[in-house]
Amino acid sequence: MNSLSQLQIKIFADVADKAGMLEMYRNPIIRGFTTNPTLMRKAGVRDYEAFAREVLDSIPDRPISLEVLADEFSEMEAQARTIAGWADNVFVKIPVTNTKGASSAELVHRLTHDGIQLNVTALMTLHQVRTVAEALSGGAPASVSVFAGRIADTGRDPMPVMAAAVEMLREDPNAELIWASPRELLNVFQADAIGCHIITATNDILKKLTLLGKDLSDYSLETVKMFYSDAVASGFALARATERRGAAISL
Repeated sequence: MNSLSQLQIKIFADVADKAGMLEMYRNPIIRGFTTNPTLMRKAGVRDYEAFAREVLDSIPDRPISLEVLADEFSEMEAQARTIAGWADNVFVKIPVTNTKGASSAELVHRLTHDGIQLNVTALMTLHQVRTVAEALSGGAPASVSVFAGRIADTGRDPMPVMAAAVEMLREDPNAELIWASPRELLNVFQADAIGCHIITATNDILKKLTLLGKDLSDYSLETVKMFYSDAVASGFALARATERRGAAISL
């Protein structure tokens, strides 16, 4: 039976609104936080630095990943150094490439060996993992975010990729693999089974933790009741079979 108490993997909340982050902060199973500009935009964040500093003041003792906003590597570096100075628990998110497809490995190597904690993000291939692992080797504590959910969205099984990524990072004790963009609660247990260090989870997935170990017969009955209740609430109606036959005869 799947059980949270048996998990070795760390669960990070993938959220970008302050109220949601503080709610998750009160949950002891949440070991850290990741954000990104897309989540922040959806959450209505207007002032990036003000939001980040407020969150860091409220959550001083768990890792929080905050992403650079630039596309040119020189500006990325300047932003990374600024963001890293906001708090000791910051992990600066650096995309694996810029929008032109140029690798950020050189920048990653420079920043990590200057002691800046990084979260290298948006990886999807083992070549990218290998390149990033080499850049991070011997540096500061870091995370490598492989977007397993997006790999799965293309019809590919992410498990072999993630298992191989675990092995690639095994020789660097400072680098942890993140199973990013999970699509279902099962992914938490899949990631744990292959030795992945961290998995991110949105509120939708975290809410499903209450379903762990649920009796499937009971869940089936609840589903039937839900469908029936919604049918009644909708006001849908069908004529009885005898009424339809009578109408046909009268014609």
